[in-house]
Amino acid sequence: MARFIEGEDRRQGALLPEYLDDYVSEENPVRVIDVFVDELDLAGLGFERVVAAATGRPGYNPASMLKLYLYGYLNQVASSRRLEREAQRNTELMWLLGKLAPDFKTIADFRRDNGEAIGATCAAFVTICRQVGLLSGGVVAVDGSRFKAVNTRDKNFTPGAVRRRLEQAEAGIERYLQALDTADRQEGEEAAFRSDRIQARLAALRQQVRDLRQMEVALAAAPDGQISLTDPDARALATNGKGTGLVGYNVQAAVDAEHHLVVAHEVTNEGHDRSQLTNMTRQAKRVMAADDLKVLADRGYFSSEEILGCEQAGATPYVPRPLTSGAKADGRFGKQDFVYMREQDAYRCPAGEVLARRMTSIEKGLTLHRYWNLSSCRSCALKAQCTPAKERRVTRWEHEDVLEAMQHRLDREPQAMRVRRQTVEHVFGTLKAWMGATHFKTRRLRNVAAEMSLQVLAYNLKRTIAIVGVRPLIAAIHA
Repeated sequence: MARFIEGEDRRQGALLPEYLDDYVSEENPVRVIDVFVDELDLAGLGFERVVAAATGRPGYNPASMLKLYLYGYLNQVASSRRLEREAQRNTELMWLLGKLAPDFKTIADFRRDNGEAIGATCAAFVTICRQVGLLSGGVVAVDGSRFKAVNTRDKNFTPGAVRRRLEQAEAGIERYLQALDTADRQEGEEAAFRSDRIQARLAALRQQVRDLRQMEVALAAAPDGQISLTDPDARALATNGKGTGLVGYNVQAAVDAEHHLVVAHEVTNEGHDRSQLTNMTRQAKRVMAADDLKVLADRGYFSSEEILGCEQAGATPYVPRPLTSGAKADGRFGKQDFVYMREQDAYRCPAGEVLARRMTSIEKGLTLHRYWNLSSCRSCALKAQCTPAKERRVTRWEHEDVLEAMQHRLDREPQAMRVRRQTVEHVFGTLKAWMGATHFKTRRLRNVAAEMSLQVLAYNLKRTIAIVGVRPLIAAIHA
């Protein structure tokens, strides 16, 4: 008979019962969760029902509910129903909660009612990371990524989508009318059945057209020209691949370049990143308490006002300029081929001629100076390579020197964008892998923000434990 390692007899009694604490080792991450939550000032963070009512049915301590959620997100269990089951059978959760087993509705309500406090808890752990010395690098990478919402593309409406669906529905009606004429010319029971089926389909398509006409009216009154039926705050967001857009949220994150910890994050439903650089910079600078903070971002963040705001916030931005020059695309000289002469407040063109400042205007809140040459352009030998107009005009923003200084920094540090990619992009990949194909499970922006804060806090917890270790981290939390 083969020899195997044998388990214990299920009916074997024990003279001295084991403690629940014996099932959780000293290096178990669940001990970090326990200490971290116990050290928090839950009332100061904004959690509800921190002080138990003197009358009525007793409720669960917010600390216990927060521990349950942190354990769940740390182990990729975000569903309130699954957390309910885990609390009843998971030894680590029994240890963490003292064998409490709240029902799924209580679990879900806690996340819904304490969204801002959960976000503050995430920031509190980042403060601990800074105190431990994990955020001393002074370099952060900022990026945004699209996360799916609980809203299919069929339940999201834009003017263009409604127009396409109307064209498809009307074309379908025309096809079915032709098929109905064909069925009417036929006889027999099968022809009658086919005619009834076509009539039912026609009625459905006509109702669809009426619904889409009503949606057109509603879209005209919508502030941003979009309506999502399942999650009203979710928006259609474009992605790089053709036809791969999704309905969801744009999650912004600032990640420390040394240890890849998320120092700040925010959930938005804007379809672009251009207006997020200053906001994320201020959040990161406040959390890291760094005097000199370098901020790395991709071309999607390039905005003159945002770059200026980043510098005014006390940070040094690194954002490459998008390659959108129409002149360069047509094979002509671009603006970068013209040299600005600060002393003369003029530009020197590739032919060596001087373009003086001729006028100043304000467009979209920006003060812009225009430069051109009144006489030399028309007879210039390089005119065909420069402009199809009478003369070449160059526009300069009043704070253009900020953009030029940033470009000089990028030229001197060509590895900056590689550091950005290596720092922030894998963080989003990890979070999406943890969250699964459906990504967010909650609806509305405030609830999605709470869910994202839990995901980020779980990521930072796991990352910090991997860097520091369980016992040193517990000691740092106690300190």
